[in-house]
Amino acid sequence: MNLLSGFLPIWAITAAGWAAGRLDVLGGQAQFVLARFAFAFAMPALLFLTLSRAGLSRLATPGVAVFALSLLLMFAVGLVVGRRVFRRRPADRAIGAMAGSYVNSANLGIPVAVQLLGDASFVIAVALFQTLFVTPVVIALIELDTGGDRRRPLRLLLLPLRNPVIAASAAGTAVAALGLRLPPEATAPVEMLGGAAVPAALFALGLSLHRRREDAAPAPAQVPVPVRARRGERYVLVLLKTVVHPLLAYALARWAFRLDGHELYAVVLCAGLPTAQNAFVYASEYRLDTGLVRDTVLLSTVVSTASLSVITWLLA
Repeated sequence: MNLLSGFLPIWAITAAGWAAGRLDVLGGQAQFVLARFAFAFAMPALLFLTLSRAGLSRLATPGVAVFALSLLLMFAVGLVVGRRVFRRRPADRAIGAMAGSYVNSANLGIPVAVQLLGDASFVIAVALFQTLFVTPVVIALIELDTGGDRRRPLRLLLLPLRNPVIAASAAGTAVAALGLRLPPEATAPVEMLGGAAVPAALFALGLSLHRRREDAAPAPAQVPVPVRARRGERYVLVLLKTVVHPLLAYALARWAFRLDGHELYAVVLCAGLPTAQNAFVYASEYRLDTGLVRDTVLLSTVVSTASLSVITWLLA
């Protein structure tokens, strides 16, 4: 019940988005507008507040190092699979690798950690690592593929200024590093805006569920992928995220870094979290294969209810 309590809000908001799309309550452009709002305004506000109030020293622990290594290895595996097996273009390989490795550390990870680990300090460190290191890499890989050849170096150089997610993360990190305390009058509107990030992303995810037929064929800029391969790719990414990632994290933590007890449990539990909806928001923003990411987010969320229960039963 403690585990399910963390999943119920995700399912409820996603279902509400699906119902709104099914009944055409918000119009045909609602999914794009809502995902764009989350990417350009709500998510940057949330990231800025989270990073500006977080202690960067939380990253300097053996458990976080093990988790970071496992995530980077899974990300590399996702890139290889996307290229060698499914013949994806670089941008779709990057977003697919993110879907197979990037964990839902915020709206699901924090309540699950509080219920099962006793506090959220470890999962907050995980969120910091993903935001500061993984997200810029994913967006840079996408930008390098989607930008024009002549403008690639300039686009990459100006990425922190053009991309609201990276710009907000950099600003929040700077505030934390300088030890600044922002007045409540300045943070109150940012908090209100940031509070809409998770609901907006999940609602947009739900809106996309009634568009499965439109996602059946790849976009013109994508490399054509057979339908069966496209379906299989979803299951491969879900397998990587919910099974291979926690197993790899356990092997690294237990035998390479000699962790045990509560720290071992925290590493494996966080590695077993499902794909974050951030991947869907980024795929929507850059007009990539949203169907692949959407299905991976949903399927990994469903499967992880069982995998996290097994992890808790074995290691708690």
